[in-house]
Amino acid sequence: MMKTNKYYFTPDVTFCYFDLLLGRTGSRKQKSNNKNEKKMNSNVIWVEFINMLPIILCGCVLPIIFIWMETRRKMNETNARTQIVTAALEKNPDMDVEELMKKISPKKKLLKEKLLTKLLWGFITSLLGIGLIVLGIYMKSSGLGIDVDVQTALCFGLILLAIGAAFIINYGVGRKMLAKEIEAEESKTTPQS
Repeated sequence: MMKTNKYYFTPDVTFCYFDLLLGRTGSRKQKSNNKNEKKMNSNVIWVEFINMLPIILCGCVLPIIFIWMETRRKMNETNARTQIVTAALEKNPDMDVEELMKKISPKKKLLKEKLLTKLLWGFITSLLGIGLIVLGIYMKSSGLGIDVDVQTALCFGLILLAIGAAFIINYGVGRKMLAKEIEAEESKTTPQS
């Protein structure tokens, strides 16, 4: 019988690995009643959980916190603008509300700024992808890490590289398609002498 390892996902090994995670000892065919082995398997579950904890925190909890903080910030800005308008109307009821709202509302980004932001994120994600690919190749050539780590680094590197390339392509296409609109915005914002 072939020696099983939890990192090689053949059908027999996959069932053994999930049996370990679920606290079942031995393979599907044989069961062990040894208490030390059960205790060791429960320790394996905790080790696996602790190893997955940073991934869970970064992948689930952190984005939720960022979205919550951004929503709170926008709500606070809206409440502050509302209080300013209410106070101004109480002092001077004849005031033009639309003009006041234009003055205190946040300025919209220009098309050029939006395109440059896409270019920036394209370069950032592309560099991260290239870095992960280089790390995966280095790990493979030097024998560091296990095959799953190398494959994971290469996979995520390729995904980030593809996302970065999409942002850069989006910038190039947007710049060509929106050239007239960008020129019109620039002529509005720059005073002509």
